[in-house]
Amino acid sequence: MSTSAVRSAIVTGAASGIGRAIAVRLARDGFAVTVADLPTAGDAAQGVVDEIAAAAGTARAAAVDVSVQPEVEGMVAAHVDTFGGLDVMVANAGVAVTAPLLETTSDQWRRTMDVNLAGVFHCYQAAARHMVDAGTGGRLIGAASVAAHRGGIWQGAYSASKFGVRGLNQSVAQELAPHGITANVYSPGVVHTPMWESIDDAMTSRLGQPVGTAMQSMTQAIPLGRLETPSDVAGVVSFLASPDAGYLTGQSIVVDGGMWFS
Repeated sequence: MSTSAVRSAIVTGAASGIGRAIAVRLARDGFAVTVADLPTAGDAAQGVVDEIAAAAGTARAAAVDVSVQPEVEGMVAAHVDTFGGLDVMVANAGVAVTAPLLETTSDQWRRTMDVNLAGVFHCYQAAARHMVDAGTGGRLIGAASVAAHRGGIWQGAYSASKFGVRGLNQSVAQELAPHGITANVYSPGVVHTPMWESIDDAMTSRLGQPVGTAMQSMTQAIPLGRLETPSDVAGVVSFLASPDAGYLTGQSIVVDGGMWFS
């Protein structure tokens, strides 16, 4: 990790949901944070920056499409110019497609892979280049899912992309270990976010059920008896970014209330 006075982190997909919770938590942990999201989420991203600033934290907003490599490289360069280095990259941005195999379009497949898998690759690569050159180590943290451990019905594209993230992460962890860089992913379950609400909408509409039925049935399968919150995930990411996780690399930490045991 950097020896500079200011520890810093980039969080993608940080304008809402899990990404927002991660950005706020890392800022509370003392990191200067780049809150990155799509240009269309600019107002929401600035709102997260303002929230962090109101709590005496340090943050800036960045507009980026993680599926576009030059944009990711520019985001990292701007972050380093602003904060003098980069300690933690959280590649959190993602999309979810809920569709049967026979109805999944090639555009849906490509977009899912471009954001969920290529997006993590772009973030890991751009961050690692800086970390290796700086010689100070660092943390690469990516978004997987319980769908990266067990495929789900109507989740073919999503599950495939998340399985890919786990494989990428395991390779990267081995390659970058000599540079003091760790790579780990977090695998959330059913989190009460706009993304999961869209999944519920897609499932219930196909099954002719009331909205919320799919999410409720999944809640009943969670041993801890409640839906996951973004803060539940943020706490795990906080650990992965902390000195306590310095000997942990190549792992996928499942945080789902006990639904799936890895």
